[in-house]
Amino acid sequence: MNYILMTDSDSDLPYALKVKYDIPVVYMPYALDGKEYFDDLGQTLDYDSYYEAMRNGAAPVTAALNEATYLDYFEPVLSSGKDLLFLAFSSQLSRTIESIRSAREVLLAKYPERRFTLVDTLSISAPQTLLVLKAHEMYRAGKPMDEVAQWVEDNKLRAQAFFTVDDLKYLKRGGRISSTAAALGTMLDLKPIIVESREGKLESVAKVRGRKKAIAYIVEQTLANLDDPTEAPCIVLHSACPEEAARLRDILKEKEPRLDIHIENIGPVIGAHTGPGALACCFLGKVRPQ
Repeated sequence: MNYILMTDSDSDLPYALKVKYDIPVVYMPYALDGKEYFDDLGQTLDYDSYYEAMRNGAAPVTAALNEATYLDYFEPVLSSGKDLLFLAFSSQLSRTIESIRSAREVLLAKYPERRFTLVDTLSISAPQTLLVLKAHEMYRAGKPMDEVAQWVEDNKLRAQAFFTVDDLKYLKRGGRISSTAAALGTMLDLKPIIVESREGKLESVAKVRGRKKAIAYIVEQTLANLDDPTEAPCIVLHSACPEEAARLRDILKEKEPRLDIHIENIGPVIGAHTGPGALACCFLGKVRPQ
């Protein structure tokens, strides 16, 4: 191939698949207890310990990568004589994409004979992974860069997620909800249902009472928004709640046996905002309803 397909670790791409398909990944930063780390897709992170630290009061923070770091990732590709297709997490969730665009301008000026295509997936975490995996399937089949990039552009709003959180304090800390809403929701045991919108933002679309109803709602909406259940895997994500993830998988499989369902961890960057106990179902289906 005359180009390289690359993504970032905010996709929560399972490390085993990164290795299997040799997918280059930009590792995104986070800090815990004042020390900076990079999300290397679980190679060096013990997920249970990370979320246990959050339960004990640790408050990890995330940050955007700068232009210089992206140059370090991108320039070896272009200098080797290959073009680059980069599938980035949603521009609506971070200013990071501006650093990518700046790095792209610098490199195209330095290597005018090369091409560098950037696609804003309007997704994060497993919905982004599903787009990356389908795109890489085309890449391995020898499809040209323009065709792969266009497929992602045409299908990115079909990558969906329905997720809920266990403790509202993490959404409050990240400014997603007010202190009043968090206190009231906790008192009433309200669980928000959050989606990735057509604009690429995280939006609450419903509030249900109790975890059991939240899981039932996720199942209902997943089945309602599926198109072809055999087209791509369905990814159940969780942050330190494997039993509930298994229950969600089992309910989905019972209702739609054709689904190929994988259980994966929510990585530290996304998990810093959701906290432990987050649960999601991610899939390729119909166009996002909102």
